[in-house]
Amino acid sequence: MKKIMIILLLWQLLFIPIISKAAVIDSGKPYSYKEYQQDVWLLKSKYKDRLQVETIGTSEYGRKLYAIRLGSGKQNILMIGSHHGREWITSLLLMNMVENYASSSTLNKELADVSIWFVPMLNPDGVTIQQGEIDKFPFFAKRNIKKMNEGSTDFSKWKSNGLGIDLNRQYSAGWDELHYASKRPSYKNYKGHQPFEAKEVKAIVEFTKKIKPSIAISYHSSGQEIYWQYRNGEHTERDRKIAEKISAATGYKLGIPDEDAIGAGYTDWFIHKYKLPALTIEICPLIEETNPPLDTFAEEWERNKEIPKILIQEAKKLEDAHKK
Repeated sequence: MKKIMIILLLWQLLFIPIISKAAVIDSGKPYSYKEYQQDVWLLKSKYKDRLQVETIGTSEYGRKLYAIRLGSGKQNILMIGSHHGREWITSLLLMNMVENYASSSTLNKELADVSIWFVPMLNPDGVTIQQGEIDKFPFFAKRNIKKMNEGSTDFSKWKSNGLGIDLNRQYSAGWDELHYASKRPSYKNYKGHQPFEAKEVKAIVEFTKKIKPSIAISYHSSGQEIYWQYRNGEHTERDRKIAEKISAATGYKLGIPDEDAIGAGYTDWFIHKYKLPALTIEICPLIEETNPPLDTFAEEWERNKEIPKILIQEAKKLEDAHKK
């Protein structure tokens, strides 16, 4: 009996470290809202002393919008994923960042000064629709969703939220000038009746006002391109230098907006309101009208995994400049 107890104890000692080191995030399958919600709380449980989780609102159909804080610094950085339903690979990227940095002591000192807030999935309704889980919506909504999808039951091209509003055409900077968009609720490009109409946009705007980030990042797909300009004025050179550092780290080109570019996106609004840097980062090789394939993720992770470190450095520079 004593031998059996010793064997069991040794087995536990060998097995427990393996479990504790096992990755929570599974990057090998489509990243659903259900998986995301489970992962948020698994990471919170595993790294309870390093992560803070807040619910900042709900989607139009009641799915929770989570913000995850890494660090204890008063200065903040904000990183957002999945404004668009078919861009859920950006949620996977940000959740990998959360796990990677929560499990490492690499940035302990830096994270005492600067906190990184992640909102990995801003549009959980859109993600759920795009992944074909239409049965997870109320009966009355299914007909409308199909109608907004031009009658098709293939939802792979879906960008909008559950009410057919494109969340990244919902911000006030340039909204009035946005005329080429869809005129009615649709799977893409409908800007809504007015800015800040969608519940998801209201939530991220209020959260942004609350934490007052020094830098904001909005991840999208696809095209491997970085957009950083929106009437930056006297801060153009400052913001360009940050964009160039992100470009050098990722290998993505810097986007050059058209002369008639009009905005209405999150980073346009952030730059206009706060006069601080904000970047829209498009990951993955260009693919039209659907989600990027999962086999692109490993390379995109390698390109982007150091971005939080760069942002912390740049946020500190902004703080130092502000003190002068």
